[in-house]
Amino acid sequence: MQAIQHGFKGLELLVELNLDRLIFLLALGGALFLSAYIGARF
Repeated sequence: MQAIQHGFKGLELLVELNLDRLIFLLALGGALFLSAYIGARF
C-alpha cells in the first residue's frame, strides 16, 4: 500500500512539473503567434 502511495506522489510531482513546462510553452507560443499576427497586420 505504501509503495502505491509513494508512486502516486511521484507521478503527481511529475505531472506538476510537466504542467509548469506546458504552461510555459503555451505562453511562449501564444506570444510568438501574437507578435507574428501584429507584425503581419501593421
